[in-house]
Amino acid sequence: MFTQDNGLYIAHCADGPISIVGKMANRHGLIAGATGTGKTVTLQVLAETFCQAGVPCFMADMKGDLSGISQTGKLSGFIEKRIAEFGLQTPEFQSCPVRFYDVFGERGHPMRSTISQMGPDMLARLLELNETQTGILHIVFRIADDRQLLLIDLKDLRSMLDYVAKNASEFTTQYGTITSQSIGAIQRALLTLENQGADKFFGEPAFDIQDLLATEGGKGVMNVLAADKLMLQPKMYSTFLLWLMSELYATLPEVGDMPLPKLVFFFDEAHMLFDDTSKAMVDKIEQVVRLIRSKGVGIYFISQSPSDIPDSILGQLGNRVQHALRAYTPKDKKAVKTAAESFRPNPAFKTEDAIQSLETGEALVSFLDEKGAPSVVQRARILFPLSQIGAVTESQREQIIKQSRIYGKYDKAFDRESAFEVLLAQAEKDKAEAEKAQKEAEAAKKKATTDKAAPKSKKTTGTAGKVLSTMATTATREITRGLVGTSGRGKKSSSGGLLGTFVRGILGNLMK
Repeated sequence: MFTQDNGLYIAHCADGPISIVGKMANRHGLIAGATGTGKTVTLQVLAETFCQAGVPCFMADMKGDLSGISQTGKLSGFIEKRIAEFGLQTPEFQSCPVRFYDVFGERGHPMRSTISQMGPDMLARLLELNETQTGILHIVFRIADDRQLLLIDLKDLRSMLDYVAKNASEFTTQYGTITSQSIGAIQRALLTLENQGADKFFGEPAFDIQDLLATEGGKGVMNVLAADKLMLQPKMYSTFLLWLMSELYATLPEVGDMPLPKLVFFFDEAHMLFDDTSKAMVDKIEQVVRLIRSKGVGIYFISQSPSDIPDSILGQLGNRVQHALRAYTPKDKKAVKTAAESFRPNPAFKTEDAIQSLETGEALVSFLDEKGAPSVVQRARILFPLSQIGAVTESQREQIIKQSRIYGKYDKAFDRESAFEVLLAQAEKDKAEAEKAQKEAEAAKKKATTDKAAPKSKKTTGTAGKVLSTMATTATREITRGLVGTSGRGKKSSSGGLLGTFVRGILGNLMK
């Protein structure tokens, strides 16, 4: 249904076809409306229209319904009715080239990021850290960077946190105060995240953003993320999509205005992106949304009400499709009024009343014109998809995955040397050196004790020997004199000499 002259044909009103101007499609957009009013079908129509124009898209599939875009549609009573309303000929139903992805690697190609790629700010949001804990996480990343320690998966970050905690006194002077309480809080948050399955998201091979920009047979590839399980963890879901947007912004070159976008990014359940989000993070999202269009990327938020989107970002969403809203409470009435005021009025009807009376598949539509100004709002019916409405079977999904051109590129994870392995090896080395040093110290102490004891014993024995020898000599002399006396002046008795010799011999033997 795409024609270059008329733009991207999306809806039909009393005045005829309504199309998005190709060069304005990267000025972002909003699809809003209550549950069951047709937002998912509108998303599918937009996506397959971009596909036929050669523009790849990325979209999160909450319930599996969008997987049908991979199959050829068929005629139905609903479509026959729309054909008659729009005055169209029977269309040529067709499918779109699709690649299925899944953060958990269960229903599509795995989409991984490394801890370093995610960065401390995104990770802090994912872990729901306070300002102090976020600051310490920044310090940990900085220390890892300064020491060239790769942070790839969760065990790398846990090891790095443990290392920093054990050496906090060393790092505090250079990087700032590091408390064990904050480190402990981060570790606990990591454990919770791991229990939610995030360990499968962090690792390698990391996803290459360029794979989202593929075309096949002149059609843009539809990158469909299985989000039914991911949706159970709202912070993980919204942070993951925010990371993808940020990666696109950081990676793609500036291209200026183009006839068509390079990629269209659909952010379903967009309110999750802004729930309990700090002002600093909202400012960052606003910056990405404002600047990413110069990279050729259009972002379309899907939510129940425009009031779910901060005004600073809502003002940048130029292409709008508003499905029905119901006003049962004062809060609902305020949301309806806000939605009505976001459109350029049409004198043919009152916008606020129209929003509450729209039927399923019907919407208020306003796209930017050639000059970038919003067109007058029109009450219109959204076109029907040319691809299948509803989910594919698991066997069909599996077949598409295996036939994908990137099959095998991300499906097998690997774990190269990073912070965990380096710090573990260093810890084992330090432990071995400490044990060696301890053994050497114990040996030296034992030797010192032995050396100290040996000379003291030898010296005592030697001195005693000398004393006893002297005593023996003296005793011999005195005993000899006492027993035999002398036979005359200066002359010894022969019997006295023999006795002296005998006594000395006995005492001498005693001294040996």
